[in-house]
Amino acid sequence: MPDPNVGQRVAANWEAVVGNSPEDNIHDDYWVLNQLSKGEGFMGRSGGDFIAVPLEYALNTTVASYSDTDTISTTRVDVFDRAEFQWKEYAGTAVLSDLEADRNAGEGKVFPLLPSKLESLKNSMRASINEDLFSDGTGNSSKVIGGFRYIIATDPTTGTVGAINRANFSFWRSQQTSGAKTTSAYDNLRATMRSIYNLCSNGVANAHPAFAVTTRTVFEGFEGLLLANERFTSKEDGDGGFKNEVLKFKGAKISYDNDCPSGLLYFANPKFLKLAYKKGSWFKMLESIRPANQTLTVYPVRTMCNLVAPNSRRLGAVTAIT
Repeated sequence: MPDPNVGQRVAANWEAVVGNSPEDNIHDDYWVLNQLSKGEGFMGRSGGDFIAVPLEYALNTTVASYSDTDTISTTRVDVFDRAEFQWKEYAGTAVLSDLEADRNAGEGKVFPLLPSKLESLKNSMRASINEDLFSDGTGNSSKVIGGFRYIIATDPTTGTVGAINRANFSFWRSQQTSGAKTTSAYDNLRATMRSIYNLCSNGVANAHPAFAVTTRTVFEGFEGLLLANERFTSKEDGDGGFKNEVLKFKGAKISYDNDCPSGLLYFANPKFLKLAYKKGSWFKMLESIRPANQTLTVYPVRTMCNLVAPNSRRLGAVTAIT
């Protein structure tokens, strides 16, 4: 059995090591971060006191039928506003002492220690951000990202999101319905998923949810509701199901994330839910530091970001799933 207390010096330098890099035994597949940190869901901004998201929130009420010389309304109608999301900062450090560097040199080096430490730091930052992408924004004295539980709330009729009070403005509410069972486990899951999917869609032609994320338990419950599929490509080969990466619901890719809170399933579209980041500050390596009274080097990494919603009503959650 491995002893996790032997220390990284032994793990890095012991000559009877199998492999040339430390095997990852801790980090997960950060699925939601992966979905939002690429393509349309990844929104770079050059700076500013906060992240401003322009909104069109009302109809122009001057529009009406009229006849011949009737007077047409010239009332100025406000139809635009903005949501405001605060920047959130994340940082961490990797420390390499001179003794570690000297020991990790020459023939005693099994793998390069500094690059491995920096890679571990990057993965640890990804882990922290991915976890907070599901938060309600109140953790660590509200210094964390306002995540899914903040923007796609279990009760979207209350709370202030992006400086807009949802109790007063219904256009800013996300979609929500309960997926609690009636008789047997998950007997209402697909029906509630259909309901939220349609509520999040803009009619039948466009703006549908692009992905759904839930817990592994609910993901397996959903998979168990599907028709059994066995594929036989030859007399010797058979497959009793589909790979996780190909499962979809109405075209929306569905997966699980180990950070997703229990009993929840979220529908989202990167067009309407974005991970905004400060350009030049995404996992930025800062200048290394040599303390005056220690023989070591500190390598800081920092990022600046937050989750923002240009259109909350195109996002939704199935809650209390049983």
